[in-house]
Amino acid sequence: MELQKEARTPRDPVARLPGASRSQKPDEEERREGGSAPAATALDAEVDGASADGLWELPVEPAERRPECSRCSRPQKVCLCPFLPVHPLHISTHLYIIQHPAEENKVLRTVPLLAACLPQDKCKVKIGRRFSEERDPELSTVCRKSDTLILYPGAEAANLEEFILDSPVYPSTIIIIDGTWSQAKDIFYKNSLFRLPKQVQLKTSISSQYVIRAQPTNRCLSTLECAAVALSILEKNNYIQETLLRPLQALCSFQLQHGAQIRLSKEHLLKNGLYPKPMPKNKRKLRKMELLMNSIKI
Repeated sequence: MELQKEARTPRDPVARLPGASRSQKPDEEERREGGSAPAATALDAEVDGASADGLWELPVEPAERRPECSRCSRPQKVCLCPFLPVHPLHISTHLYIIQHPAEENKVLRTVPLLAACLPQDKCKVKIGRRFSEERDPELSTVCRKSDTLILYPGAEAANLEEFILDSPVYPSTIIIIDGTWSQAKDIFYKNSLFRLPKQVQLKTSISSQYVIRAQPTNRCLSTLECAAVALSILEKNNYIQETLLRPLQALCSFQLQHGAQIRLSKEHLLKNGLYPKPMPKNKRKLRKMELLMNSIKI
């Protein structure tokens, strides 16, 4: 999302040599025209230019990625496997993570930690922005089942805990969208498949422990945290939430010990007069800011 700067040409160092400066005095220019110094300077410039050209012709070695742990997908030197359960958690719920492509290569993503805690056949990650019956028949079938839920907050979403008490069919599958809030919104509203399952949300007062990444409000949770709370409710087992949060806590603790800063939510910054940017002029964006400051859900 940022523009690349124009690369310098190999002749730039030569063009900025002292002998070619535009701020020379007239007598200096005359001496250069009549004496031997100009020839020597020109020769030096040619040599320097040739050297610069030679540097540009050298082969560039690609940067090597640090070896990653096959289980937690973290660099091996900062592996978080000691904080994962020895064996995958035993659950009956199927979890589908719909991941925006931009999240796939982020260093501090939480989905690999979540997947490492669960059986492979119970946690599936689908990467993409658009899904349809033709592109993903499996996901289409899952979305059409009566015992499938999708976790996405909104006016039409039922509280998960209350829903499972009244539902005649106990949920066996839950879908969670992984991405920034704007990315998740785009995926949810531009894929008709995700309007087929029953929409639910979490009614929780806990604050996110994913403090190294900024959130819109204090109540917004990371994908791993959402899954931890939802699975503990569906499985009726609080141990699941504790187990899934352990590697996230370790990740944040390690990053803070090595220079990372606690990232306060946008809501907190606005309410306390700490927001570093000027308020937007766009009316829609300004309205969102006002809603955050007044603690009204968007």
